[in-house]
Amino acid sequence: MLYATAFNKKNNRANAYLANEILEASPQKLLIKVYDFAIVHCKKGNMEKTNKALQELINALRFDDEKAKDIAIGFLKLYQFCQEQMRKGETEIVYKILTDLREAWLTIFNRTPA
Repeated sequence: MLYATAFNKKNNRANAYLANEILEASPQKLLIKVYDFAIVHCKKGNMEKTNKALQELINALRFDDEKAKDIAIGFLKLYQFCQEQMRKGETEIVYKILTDLREAWLTIFNRTPA
């Protein structure tokens, strides 16, 4: 019983730290965290969690801005392709796409002042 109590306290501190980290993160860091989540679960072959992360990426797309609409449509198609590939068990292609996109975003964020 003592072990369970210690574990729960440690777990609660970790959850509080994670929640605080997310609440204080910039939009750029949040985007990378979603990619990280998707990549980890893709590598594990977890379709549900990978597709959940991909859905969050889809939900973040902006179709209301005319300048960004074509780019958003392109990302939508790519994310939907990844979701379909996960359903088919084609994790390698999804992993490659997600890691390449993550690296591209990091390159962009490192060139742009925060």
